Amino acid sequence: QVQLVESGGGLVQPGGSLRLSCAASGFTFTFSSAAVSWYRQAPGKERELVAGIINTGGSTNYADSVKGRFTISRDNAKNTVYLQMNSLIPEDTDIYFCNLRWTVRSYWGQGTQVTVSS
Repeated sequence: QVQLVESGGGLVQPGGSLRLSCAASGFTFTFSSAAVSWYRQAPGKERELVAGIINTGGSTNYADSVKGRFTISRDNAKNTVYLQMNSLIPEDTDIYFCNLRWTVRSYWGQGTQVTVSS
């Protein structure tokens, strides 16, 4: 059973940085063949895509609101995907979720809270 565990969230002041991690386990396929994305969701709002990284080629995509501030990367040897978040603003406050897709299957982590406040 695939498990995704997010970590690295917390409280940070505006202008600060955080690095989120998404560690995957329990899968039978090659991690590098999976596409992994970060989403975020505020209470009462729809979950929105923040950033994604596809399989071995490593191509990335970002929401317009985070371009130039966030960077997604992966370490296939550690079965982990990262989201480096710089120049954080209060509007980035949300629960951040990791999503892994492989063929037609999709898996979600439990989420990690990010709060940007002075």
